[in-house]
Amino acid sequence: MKLKIILPIFIGLIMLSCDSKITNEADYSPYLTTQIDQTQLLEDVEFWTNRIENSSSTYSYLISRANANTDVFNVTGDIDYLIKAEEDLLEANTIIKDSDAGLLKNIAANYISQHRFKDALVLLKKAEANGAKLNGTKKMLFDVHLELGNYIDAEAYLKDLKNISSFDYLIRLSKLEDHKGNLDGAIENMEKAMVIAEDSNLKGMKLWSYTNIADFYGHAGDIDKSYAYFLKALELDPDNAYAKKGIAWIVYSHEKNPTEALNILNHVTSYHNTPDYDLLKAEIAEFNDDLKLKAASLTNYLAAVKNELYGDMYNKYDVMVYSDDLLIPERALEIAMQEVENRPTPQSYDLLAWSYFKLGEIKKANQIIEEFVDGKTFEPAVLYHVAEIYKAVGKTEDLQPLKKELVASLYELGPLMEQKIKQL
Repeated sequence: MKLKIILPIFIGLIMLSCDSKITNEADYSPYLTTQIDQTQLLEDVEFWTNRIENSSSTYSYLISRANANTDVFNVTGDIDYLIKAEEDLLEANTIIKDSDAGLLKNIAANYISQHRFKDALVLLKKAEANGAKLNGTKKMLFDVHLELGNYIDAEAYLKDLKNISSFDYLIRLSKLEDHKGNLDGAIENMEKAMVIAEDSNLKGMKLWSYTNIADFYGHAGDIDKSYAYFLKALELDPDNAYAKKGIAWIVYSHEKNPTEALNILNHVTSYHNTPDYDLLKAEIAEFNDDLKLKAASLTNYLAAVKNELYGDMYNKYDVMVYSDDLLIPERALEIAMQEVENRPTPQSYDLLAWSYFKLGEIKKANQIIEEFVDGKTFEPAVLYHVAEIYKAVGKTEDLQPLKKELVASLYELGPLMEQKIKQL
């Protein structure tokens, strides 16, 4: 990313050697005592269930119950409720036979949450043909094309939506700039969007902008600001799992305090538990030389993702677990091939190349990197794989700029990567 590329490497090394404490337990500890009461959420589901069972016209009630189930999923992370929402939305759609663009977009949003981006695209094209509320459809088409690696299509939709005073336009422009490696531009546009969100005083918009700007500031190495905005998110929503996870990452990666990071994560997973939290716990446990916790966390992850309802949602994580932790690269390769089929993005091709690399097929891995990955994404985890593969094939002239970028990205990569990067 441009901002990080221009940072002198010695600054990164200084930051590594003196990770100053930024967090203060007194800031966030009040948010670690909350307990989620699902009663109201489940009562909403039950309310609409009763309406459905006692009505001959169920269309609108099905949509309302789907929305209620989605709310439960968002709070708890329980995949069952996301799938129940899908079932209700599909049943509602059979009643009106694809005639409501809003419903088609609602189903597409559900599919996006499931990482079923190709399925979402099919529905959004139907919604586009319908013509109703077209701008909203185009926004979602941008989102899906970006996720699928259809960057020309994504930019075309964004150009059509251009409105520098629009929150929805600016957050998408920010996302596109981040994809291009222009972190400065991503932050600038997200800051503009945040001003609009604060002027609107709409909780959802502010919450979204705070958590996303916190991520961007973290990527840029501005950890103080990242922490401040995660706290602002918690002021709005004390139960926000994403913001708490962000603070846990700061405590772990910047402050090297694995015990406190795990304390925060254990609180979060008491009410919002998705498989990726187990992987983060496994990583922190490894850093803390707690092999028992690492093994238990990996076991929990593997047990969770056996649930067929997850579909391909955790393919990216599965590839890394099978290739790096379980040392079963053959299985990693199978999953990576499926992910390339689902989402032919540079990130997916990186998973494929890494799987071949772990199998010892270095030339095949290098071929994939050169054709589909190098220069097409700026994600630090991907750049590390590129560096390892280039080192293996003897492309030493390409290693130094990659190594500089990786040193500048160590906060984002996590402390376990420090030694690996030094050895490049």
